[in-house]
Amino acid sequence: MASTIRVSEIYPVPPAEVWQALTDVHCMKFWYFNLKEFRAEPGFTFEFYGGKDENMQYLHRCTVLEVIPNKLLTYSWLYVGFKGISEVSFELTATAQGTLLQLTHSGISSFEQENKDFDCSEFQAGWNYILRISLKQYLTA
Repeated sequence: MASTIRVSEIYPVPPAEVWQALTDVHCMKFWYFNLKEFRAEPGFTFEFYGGKDENMQYLHRCTVLEVIPNKLLTYSWLYVGFKGISEVSFELTATAQGTLLQLTHSGISSFEQENKDFDCSEFQAGWNYILRISLKQYLTA
């Protein structure tokens, strides 16, 4: 079973604009989740509800692990009340076309695999939508 997924996308804007979208709570609500608070500081913990079914929303709890401004953001990812913990990293690289964002979500197999919502394919579909549609539309609007 796959435990890590990777999604890459190029945005036609500089890394600083992508970084702002990834780390500014006022920007995040337009393409990601509506967080009460977010700070790109190691040790900062944030929570949000999400799930593909409106009747089954999961409380996510994440803690920022690593920050290199305009280059790297990594945080843990778990579901309150469920076993398992994973790690999400956003890596930014300047390119001639703008910014390459490489997302890595590892440790997915640590989640309860009996729950189909925690299947690796669900994470792949979710990140593909978030990065290739939602964030791209936000950055190019």
